[in-house]
Amino acid sequence: MRYGYPLGATALALLLATPLGAQTLRYATIGEPPSLDIQMGTATLATTIAQHMFETLYAFDGEGVPQPFLATGGEVSEDGLTVKITLREGVMFHDGDEMTAEDVAASLLRWSEFGARAGILGLESAEATGDHEVTLTLSEPNGAWQSILAHPNGGPVIYPADIVSEAEGEPISPENYVGTGPYVFGELRPNRYVELTRFDDYTPLDAPADGEAGGREALFETLQFIPVPDVGTRMSGVQAGDYDYAEYISGDLYGLVAEDPAIQVKISEAPIFGLMFTNSEEGPLSDNIPLREAVLAALDMEQALQVSVGEPELYAVDGAFFPEGSVWHTEAGTEPYNQGDPEKARQMAEEAGYDGTPLKLLVSTNYREHFDQATVFARQLGEAGIETEMVVVDWATLLTLRGQPSEWDLFMTHHGAMPDPVLFTVVNESYPGWWQTDERDAAMAALTETSDLDERVAAWADLQTLIWEQVPTIKVGDVYSFDIASPNLQTPWEDAPAFPHFWGASTN
Repeated sequence: MRYGYPLGATALALLLATPLGAQTLRYATIGEPPSLDIQMGTATLATTIAQHMFETLYAFDGEGVPQPFLATGGEVSEDGLTVKITLREGVMFHDGDEMTAEDVAASLLRWSEFGARAGILGLESAEATGDHEVTLTLSEPNGAWQSILAHPNGGPVIYPADIVSEAEGEPISPENYVGTGPYVFGELRPNRYVELTRFDDYTPLDAPADGEAGGREALFETLQFIPVPDVGTRMSGVQAGDYDYAEYISGDLYGLVAEDPAIQVKISEAPIFGLMFTNSEEGPLSDNIPLREAVLAALDMEQALQVSVGEPELYAVDGAFFPEGSVWHTEAGTEPYNQGDPEKARQMAEEAGYDGTPLKLLVSTNYREHFDQATVFARQLGEAGIETEMVVVDWATLLTLRGQPSEWDLFMTHHGAMPDPVLFTVVNESYPGWWQTDERDAAMAALTETSDLDERVAAWADLQTLIWEQVPTIKVGDVYSFDIASPNLQTPWEDAPAFPHFWGASTN
């Protein structure tokens, strides 16, 4: 088990008969994770693993409200430009040192300069103004500051000051994966597993668990994240007892597992939606919004969802970025969504000056839905006279290439549900795609300069409209993805969240 060999049903029975402290949870992932330095990237897989090691100042409760976590609270100045945050005392890093304000300030400064979501807070300075007090200075008032400090995906997780100061803009190396979380980095064996072990000196928050907020408890001794790129192998591995949990099972397999007593099916309560980003930095789409509009006009989203998901109950054709029931839900600006009109698209492309140069469509094979949607879109664009060249790579390579503007014109990814629109990658000017226009800047300012919810909701409606007008990304549709688990695994959440976590998880 320590060496990551697959376990069959007999071994699983022996495993479940052992004391809880000796257990290992085996999680089958879609592939090898990129760097687990999650300040620097927004890969879902990296966050799923690394959130067990690294923590944030705030955390979202079960209703998506940010609550103090490594912080005990914060006070905002009257002009909204200064935030004074007090910190929990006695929180220990994995290296045995206590977390101080110096560590927090250094982590926030490194994230604000180099991080994947850098810029959305508008942090000008972070200063330790006491052993357990840090003062932030913002360039503009930001009504979403607590939500930004709560999100680990590409967000401001806390490291020791010496580690982040030395790393600067380079990814932190595995030997320096030092955080405050309930699990410690163990080892990484390429193509075999990433292993985390329980942190015996973990300092839990003295509060009931609530979503990602509240107390965290490591009931498993070890977590192993095992790359299993083939979705059928992930599914059969859970059925056979070789894995306890498997992510991203494709819709065409839903009928095989829905009634299987040997499997728990965990359908996401909030949808994940596919996105096809356009390159605003370089290439034929960078300064040609009319050509982006032509691309959008060619796409029939329902066809793409039928092919990539299959089961009608697992998808919805919807251009809104927040689902119904969310305070942020609006249909504003979604009229261009799901046109599927090749003749209109052909005419628009000609008027936009399209010269027939193939658009490079970057896609990974690890996420089958991405590949299936890209294949459908390439065909639909071809029918509209817009040529594409599919660049098919593994997920780790895609994460590298998407950061290089010369390597793509369109790339496929997906996004999970967010508690606040400022956390969407498309509105982050440093995220690949690099959308930055005067209109975008004004719309973002309106969204962040106030904490009044009604004003922010109205500002988001304007920003969603702008996304569909300038087409920095194209939403495919809502997908209620599902993971599967052993019937013996008890998780602290009912449905599959965007980043499933296993503090509080156990076997019965």
